[in-house]
Amino acid sequence: MGIQTTLHGSGLSSFMERKKLTGKEKKLKRKEELMKKKAVDEAVKAAYTKQDHLVDFPAFRNYDRNGLAVRLESSSGEHLSGSLKQYIQELLKINMEGPYGPDWSAEEKVKRREMVAVEACYIIVRKLNTNCPKGGSQIDVVKGQQNSHCGLWRDVGDPVVAFVQYRFLVEEELPVLYVYELQLEQCVQGRGLGKFLMQLLELIAHRNNMKSVMLTVQKRNTLAMNFYIRKLRYTISSVSPSRVDPVIAADKNYEILCKAFDPEAKSKLEEGVDFRTE
Repeated sequence: MGIQTTLHGSGLSSFMERKKLTGKEKKLKRKEELMKKKAVDEAVKAAYTKQDHLVDFPAFRNYDRNGLAVRLESSSGEHLSGSLKQYIQELLKINMEGPYGPDWSAEEKVKRREMVAVEACYIIVRKLNTNCPKGGSQIDVVKGQQNSHCGLWRDVGDPVVAFVQYRFLVEEELPVLYVYELQLEQCVQGRGLGKFLMQLLELIAHRNNMKSVMLTVQKRNTLAMNFYIRKLRYTISSVSPSRVDPVIAADKNYEILCKAFDPEAKSKLEEGVDFRTE
C-alpha cells in the first residue's frame, strides 16, 4: 500500500515558505561569495599598485649582522637590467640545477620566462663596503677592515649577492604572497640573511592584506626543506601533492609549503578544511 501525503492549508504554505527561504539563502550565499571574490581581487590589485614594498619597512633596508653588511632595494620583472638578468640566471643554475636534477633543462626555460614577468616583484640584495674587480670568482675574503667580494656580479657598483622574487596570487580563494625564488650566493649563506628576508616577506604579506605566505620546495633540496619547516615553522600545505593524493605525489618532485595568518587561511591551506562548512 502506498502512502500519499497531502498538504493543505497552513501546511502547504509552510512548505512553500521554506522553499522560498532556501532560494533566498542560495541567492544571499552567492552574493556573499561574489563580494568576497571582489575583495580578494582588490587586495591583490592594491598590493601590485605599490612600486616599492620596502617603503613601509625602513628598518629592513639594511642588514648588518654576523659579519655581513648588505642593503636591499626593490625591482620588478619588467625593470631588470641586463646585468641583473644575467646574474639571476647564473645564480639559479648554480643553486637549483642539483635539486632539479634531469628536470633542470626544462625548468630553466620556465624560470627565464617567470624572471621577466610583469607580475614578478623583486628584492635585490647588494653587499656593502666591498672592493672587487669585475668578473671575479665566488669567494669572500676579509683583509683587515676591507671586504673583498668576488662573486657572480660582473657589473659596477655594490655587488649583488642574493635576490628574492615574489608575487601576489589567489590560492584557494584567498590572497597570498607566493615566494617564487629565494636565492643566496654561497658566500652569504649561514649568516641569517635568508631568515631575515623571509621575515620581511611575511611583513609585506601582512601589510598588503595577504592571508598567507606560500612557496614551492624541491624534495631533493633537503637543506631548504629543513630551513622552512624547522627554522621558520612552515607547514606542508593541504594543496601540496603529498597532501592531496599520496599516490600521485609519488611522481611529483616538490612540496608546497605555507604559513597562514588567520583561521580561515589555516583551515584551507594548512588543515585542508573548507572554512565555510565548519
